[in-house]
Amino acid sequence: MASSSSTRSIVLGLSLWFLLISPALSLTCTSQSKNLKNEIYAHCLDLPSLSSFLHFTYDASNRSLSIAFVAAPAKSGGWIAWAINPTAPGMAGSQALVAYKDSKGAVTVKLYNVSSYASIVPTKKLSFDVWDTSADESGGLMRIYGKVKVPEELAKAGKLNQVWQVGPSVTPGGMIAKHDFAPPNLNSKGALDLSGAQTGGGSTGTDSRTKKRNIHGVLNAVSWGILFPIGAIIARYLRTFESADPAWFYLHVLCQSSAYAIGVAGWGTGLKLGSDSKGVTYTGHRNIGIALFSLATVQVTKALVVHNINLI
Repeated sequence: MASSSSTRSIVLGLSLWFLLISPALSLTCTSQSKNLKNEIYAHCLDLPSLSSFLHFTYDASNRSLSIAFVAAPAKSGGWIAWAINPTAPGMAGSQALVAYKDSKGAVTVKLYNVSSYASIVPTKKLSFDVWDTSADESGGLMRIYGKVKVPEELAKAGKLNQVWQVGPSVTPGGMIAKHDFAPPNLNSKGALDLSGAQTGGGSTGTDSRTKKRNIHGVLNAVSWGILFPIGAIIARYLRTFESADPAWFYLHVLCQSSAYAIGVAGWGTGLKLGSDSKGVTYTGHRNIGIALFSLATVQVTKALVVHNINLI
């Protein structure tokens, strides 16, 4: 490849390093802490579905649980919810805190008794005490704050069933619309260990969604941040040494082809993460990544075409 192509490869590699990798590694519950009303929580969980986060502190002396639940509504004007189910691991029977924008545009919190799948009605009181509830919104994310008196039997067990959800809209009368029934919505439940230990309803960074983000970041780091620039440097500088001919060319092709193949995997993983994160859209990151990947594809295709023409 010509030196100009090598320069473009270096630029593409460095650009994709910063644009594709940094957001993938920063999307964790700890990145939300600065937006939580300056309150410090003892534990922070990346929930395994719906791109949601839970911050909490449990005081065993009085069975009070302070929570901050963070998620994006399914659509603009939608709602988010976090609930405790005292009797079962699913939604039916859960006692929920639901946040949405009221008719004046203010984010408010309402209590809902989800007695069954067919009956989801607002209530003034849950089966346990709830106080200091509030909510806010910024950056496309809503946050529910509140304190809960954990039922004695759940406190003795040291864990409880939590359920979380996001929905598309709310009627003027405050009735929440049904949520989607896609796998992420149906899997938004699990056990919350009050001690903060990893449970089925969240983890400290090792759940499947976090693993996918890490894989996405590592693949892009190796491809666009390491192999592509190395291949370009080989073509730019080693080719000037006669003793390196034709070894430099084979090393160059090996680096570039390997980088592109790994880059395809990283790019595909990014698209999958985007499709699984409904309501959370990093438009600039996504669009720039697709554009740069397309340019890299054009460059690789051009190299293959030129090579085939030379063989004729």
